[in-house]
Amino acid sequence: MSNVRLTQMVKSAGCAAKIFPNILNEALKGLEWKTNRNVLVDFAGRDDAGIYKINDELALIHTTDFFTPVVDDPYTFGLIAAANSLSDVYAMGGTAINALNIVAFPQAEDVKILKEIFRGGIDKTAEADCVIIGGHSIDIPSIVYGLAVTGTINPDRIIGNNSAKEGDILILTKGLGTGILNNCIKYSDLTIEIYNDLISSMTRLNKYASALMIKYNANSCTDVTGFGLAGHSMQMANSSKMVFEFNINQLPILNGALDAIRNNMLTRGDKSNRIYTQNFVVLKGEINKALEHLVYDPQTSGGLLISVPESNAEKLLKELQSEGDEVSAVVGRVISPDNIYKTGTIIFNFN
Repeated sequence: MSNVRLTQMVKSAGCAAKIFPNILNEALKGLEWKTNRNVLVDFAGRDDAGIYKINDELALIHTTDFFTPVVDDPYTFGLIAAANSLSDVYAMGGTAINALNIVAFPQAEDVKILKEIFRGGIDKTAEADCVIIGGHSIDIPSIVYGLAVTGTINPDRIIGNNSAKEGDILILTKGLGTGILNNCIKYSDLTIEIYNDLISSMTRLNKYASALMIKYNANSCTDVTGFGLAGHSMQMANSSKMVFEFNINQLPILNGALDAIRNNMLTRGDKSNRIYTQNFVVLKGEINKALEHLVYDPQTSGGLLISVPESNAEKLLKELQSEGDEVSAVVGRVISPDNIYKTGTIIFNFN
């Protein structure tokens, strides 16, 4: 469907379309969400998914994610949206088993567009050995697609965002810059090489990285999506009662992202993520403004940020790189809070 431009049909693309975190925090403030003894993970730690215990051997992971088109091709959009929706299950160390479609579509448009979006979702969930068993749709002007996903996990084997340990090594499995490059698709253009690298990253399941982090006894994990590396690592550090220190020069970067920053192809999420993290981010050394933008860039179907014992870090990294996550890199370490750096602080070291 070469004549379709999905990105021209929406105001904001992908995870950059999220409600600003400060506004969402205000909406959530003061509300008391009911719970019971079977709820193992809920709102409290801003984790990637909710987990509900069925018995001593089985718990269900529940998550949902959906967004507006980040690319113009409907089938590719379906692939990306499905991969992104599945990611939260993998961040928890779980197995995705089934999903429900969530779709908004202006029904006056060509129904072939919607069919191709669904086809992308079917193919990506099939790769994940996850079945789509239903869904819900509404007719509104903006196109939205995603999934509500159910996964399974042993209650004793949950990898939450609240268990990073002092001395752990931080590994990031995908390059940063999807928000910026998606803006290029909407407002400018990309070379075929840069575009293909971007699509390859956004459509790659975190299923494989999740299996490896389990193999090497990772302590904690989150996936990096709409709140950017700064926002999601802040949530993880705060929940773990730790401080994260990143070497910004070691961050994996998607091909073309730095040039796009120089051309001012920034998303609205850059500003909102700065506001969200402003009381927790520390910049050290001679600041490179382009690299600084990357840590606030909202990611769509981003990678896993894994906190793993130092003794296992090199083995995990090598296997990630050999199994398809070639850009995976050691990006920092976990340290304890002290009189200078409070719990939840994120240090970006430019030296």
